[in-house]
Amino acid sequence: MHISLRAGERIFINGAVLRADRKVSIELLNDATFLLENHVLQVEDATTPLRQLYFVVQAILIDPASADRALGVFRDLYTATLNSFSDEEIVSGLRNVADLVEAKRPFDALKVIRSLFLAESDILSKGGKAAPIQAA
Repeated sequence: MHISLRAGERIFINGAVLRADRKVSIELLNDATFLLENHVLQVEDATTPLRQLYFVVQAILIDPASADRALGVFRDLYTATLNSFSDEEIVSGLRNVADLVEAKRPFDALKVIRSLFLAESDILSKGGKAAPIQAA
């Protein structure tokens, strides 16, 4: 896997944060979990049900040492998020996300969640069913 980074850009690999001091291209030669900085969601941006779920799955990927705890949070939040939508595309996507997370494929789960952001935005802008999940 070849990855190109711009000067100052960060990448999260197996729980470590790396920052490029100049434009660089790297090649990952073995299996590694990674997330590019432009796909990292900040806590203050987790303002919708899907973005909250994304944030938790992101934590599973970025911090492997705390993945078991984040997985418990994911399972609770997943159920609440699934129940907050009636849209078939989103419900189907969420079920796929759960399967991917349980199969220890959080990177793929994040891609699926990102692909649902537009549909969620459309639903929320029309006053459809879905509201941010409040922490218990």
